[in-house]
Amino acid sequence: MTQTIFKKNLYKSLLLLLCITFSFAANAQDYYVYVTAESEDEVALIKFDGENATIEKTIQVGIWPAEIEGPHGINISPDGKYWYLSLAHGNPYGTLYKYSTETNEVVGTVKLGLFPASLQVSKATGLLYCVNFDLHGDMVPSTVSVVDPEEMIEIDRIETGVMPHGSRISADGMYHYSVGMMSGELFEISTTKMKVTRKLNLDGKMEEEPAMGGMDHSKMDHSKMGHAMTTEAAPMYHSAVKPTWAIPHPTNGKVYVAGNGSDEILEVDLEKWEITNRFKTGKAPYNCDVSPDGKYLVATYKGSGETGIWDLEKGEELPRVKNTRKVTHGVSISSDSKYAFISVEGIGGEPGTLDVIDIQKAKKVASVDMGKQAGGIIFWKME
Repeated sequence: MTQTIFKKNLYKSLLLLLCITFSFAANAQDYYVYVTAESEDEVALIKFDGENATIEKTIQVGIWPAEIEGPHGINISPDGKYWYLSLAHGNPYGTLYKYSTETNEVVGTVKLGLFPASLQVSKATGLLYCVNFDLHGDMVPSTVSVVDPEEMIEIDRIETGVMPHGSRISADGMYHYSVGMMSGELFEISTTKMKVTRKLNLDGKMEEEPAMGGMDHSKMDHSKMGHAMTTEAAPMYHSAVKPTWAIPHPTNGKVYVAGNGSDEILEVDLEKWEITNRFKTGKAPYNCDVSPDGKYLVATYKGSGETGIWDLEKGEELPRVKNTRKVTHGVSISSDSKYAFISVEGIGGEPGTLDVIDIQKAKKVASVDMGKQAGGIIFWKME
């Protein structure tokens, strides 16, 4: 009798253990992100399994083995079948590449403007919008290239501000937002009309720089940019905010702008078209992303090697997360809003690094080294 009861209890225990194991396995998730290594001409496909981050594949990009072509901006098509990459350096222009996510092989290319950077496909129009950063050109207004990603043909260029950088499209795909880093402006482009519908001066009153040699380069911290500016330029206004990224909220009618020069995140109300809040940040916020559930904004602090997480409902910053290396760069958040994936450039001969941060816990939970100067980053999928 006692032996029978023991066997029944053992069977129940084993059954319970199997159920727990199966439940854990069923709930386990793998997360995949693409990250560029700008000084290696590589793109890394990285998997995070909830505990460890590993490089699944390294894709060599570019066509000039003796030169660094600088993979910069990266994004995924709305259907997840393709990833797009801007190669910033060219002869003289940069190039947009289209890759298959199934094979990670090139399926199309098109020449764009000077130093193409951040990019995204609108789910409303199916067209791709890529800012031409024009890093080494004169300090004059640059453009946003509009590309048919099916045929890989540039169909238009829309003039915006000086050195247009971080850009993202609204959740409905109807509007493209970008910032002119040196002109200190936020631009709204209608993706259907393909023209600038509104622009906002983020500095208030802008002051003209001395005419001698153009802008005062002594006021720029080039270490934040990871590049050196060597060209002379025409006279221009110089932004104190120096905005480097714009991200529209999925639901609340706001756009958040990284003020790299003023150490703040600006909240812009789209209905009022004015700045309605300022979040004081760590040194030199560079990129930012909003979680798909709309609760959190995650910003990279390039000047202090940290990541900031903001509770948008409370307007409060969680404890800052120190990144593995200095020169924090890009951020992309998982589709379940749990994790922020951070690219960290490193300095000199150091490798680049991907850090994974648990957003609610404000804690780094994994990291993996990759090619030098990790930069552009985009979350791909969960499995």
